[in-house]
Amino acid sequence: MHVSHPHTAYSRTARSRTTRPRGKGSFLLTASAALAVTAALLTTPPAGATESTAAAEVSPHAAQTIDNFGASGAWWVNDLKNFDPEVRARLAGLLFSKDGLALSSYRYNIGGGGTGVAYAPRAPEDFLRPDGGYDWSKDEAGRYFLHAAAEYGVKDLIGFVNSAPARWTTNGKSCGGHLKAENERDFAKYIADVTGHFAKQGVRLDYISPFNEPTNSFDSCGQEGMLVDVGQRDDIVRALGAEQRARHQKATVIADESTSTVKFNSEVPQWISQPGTARYVSRLAHHTYDNPGDADRARVYETARAAGIPSWSTEICCFGKGGTGWAQEYDPTIDGGLNLSRIIYKDLATAHDSAFQWWVALSEMTGGDPHARNDEGWNDGLIYYDPAYATNGNQTLYFTKRYYALGQYSKFVRPGAALHNVTGVPDGVEVSAYHRTGTWVVVVNNHNATGTALNLHFNSGTPVRARQAVRTSAGENWARVAKPSVSGGTMSATLAPRSITTYVLDRKGHGGSAPTGALVGGQSGKCLTADASGAAIAGCTGAAGQAWSYDARGTLQGANGYLTAAGSDLTTSAAYSGADTQRWLLNSNGQIVNEASGRCLDVSGQATADGSKVILYSCSGGANEAWTRR
Repeated sequence: MHVSHPHTAYSRTARSRTTRPRGKGSFLLTASAALAVTAALLTTPPAGATESTAAAEVSPHAAQTIDNFGASGAWWVNDLKNFDPEVRARLAGLLFSKDGLALSSYRYNIGGGGTGVAYAPRAPEDFLRPDGGYDWSKDEAGRYFLHAAAEYGVKDLIGFVNSAPARWTTNGKSCGGHLKAENERDFAKYIADVTGHFAKQGVRLDYISPFNEPTNSFDSCGQEGMLVDVGQRDDIVRALGAEQRARHQKATVIADESTSTVKFNSEVPQWISQPGTARYVSRLAHHTYDNPGDADRARVYETARAAGIPSWSTEICCFGKGGTGWAQEYDPTIDGGLNLSRIIYKDLATAHDSAFQWWVALSEMTGGDPHARNDEGWNDGLIYYDPAYATNGNQTLYFTKRYYALGQYSKFVRPGAALHNVTGVPDGVEVSAYHRTGTWVVVVNNHNATGTALNLHFNSGTPVRARQAVRTSAGENWARVAKPSVSGGTMSATLAPRSITTYVLDRKGHGGSAPTGALVGGQSGKCLTADASGAAIAGCTGAAGQAWSYDARGTLQGANGYLTAAGSDLTTSAAYSGADTQRWLLNSNGQIVNEASGRCLDVSGQATADGSKVILYSCSGGANEAWTRR
């Protein structure tokens, strides 16, 4: 975990946890046993189920293509090197196999040697010898799980750095210093040597992240970490990118792993715009620790569109107390699982990230009894182990609902799937839909304490039958449950209370209808109108000039032509040009986002009078940027 001030307490907590006794009622689960923990099929609506006759709608236009779902191998591998080989092999299956999470990315920590780090599990070994040569026998358990990920066929293998080796930092430590400018090329060559070595071993890293949370000093030295000022980030990216290309190595750069979306949106434009930098960056990476609202997430998309590079959500953990904000708590229950699923949903549906990666796959931070929610531990892992394993011999693995929540996505939403936003869902419900190779995958979060009816209409690629339904709830883990009914392009189901359900449906055809209706402003209650002179709101009359059709290309076509962005203004064009200025995303929160700029349809000045101008503006999350189709 990487948050500056709260992190200090987090590190101290980690040290104190090593003295905790193990909890009672331990149970050891293999991968197959974990999957067998299911409940009976739900064949009738739950008692108290709410009824809904209106159908939510799947957008006919795909928002982005999903690259991967993953987790990090930092820290815990330094403990797992002491575990029995059978336990390590079982864990690899739980993370990478199709019976486990089937992760499609894995983050391998390229350690900086741990010099000065006070807590041993967070002091990973590096490969450098004092004479400048290499000892490739170091980091045995880290290498084991990296090789396991490769052998299981994990699509994207990512090497990420918390700190450069201490010999190249300003304070001679792996925490709290800067990378010295005169050693940037040495650092780049070291990373290239590491990736080259693994490639010779048959493990080809796809991406390299050369610095992590670069505004955090980590000078408490509870873990590795180094400062990288904005002005140095482009220098490191260019040095590493040039070194990788010179060696014809596969790995490309992801950056800058900002702690928060706020820092990402303010700092990325400064360094990515420096000459010769962007060509080396294949993905922009942010963390989600500031508990961002819809406005900040939407600006991630704006930042990414301005750079012309897709964004990834590459780290989050440690939320709690019933919400998705930073809080100390250990919660293995469905509450934590649903909050994780909400974060995934928002990062993909509003920030339009192409990947989601959890922080550490394993943790020892249970706070005591690994089965009981408490305020002493941390929600940093998916699976937990006993911090006192070295003295009591307990190598039990303890599962949380977060493990199963991530699997509701990672097992079914495979790389290459296209996300389609869903609008008009019932209160307390979040729905995302993905299509790939003739299949729809629909993931549904029901935060309501009662059963909730869902009718979901597909406007592109008609679903012809339901293949399976898998659910995680308070009493179920990846349980196979009753399939939804499918008729006339609409899927109907009753969602169990407090649950995450994944539906897999066969998909027929690639076309579909273009839904048509008025676009009504959430603040004004008035309808969008536009012509060649601009766009405005007016009282809804049902006239043809207020009807907009939305098709699979992402266009909004009205009586006067295609809605087109012209800088911050809007116009209509008689012909479709294929440009991003004529393509729009209908976000599930009501935002209508232009694909060229990543900015929202906005009623200027929050005005509500007839004739008030509608423009493009950075998404604020305000009611003047919320639209519904009528």
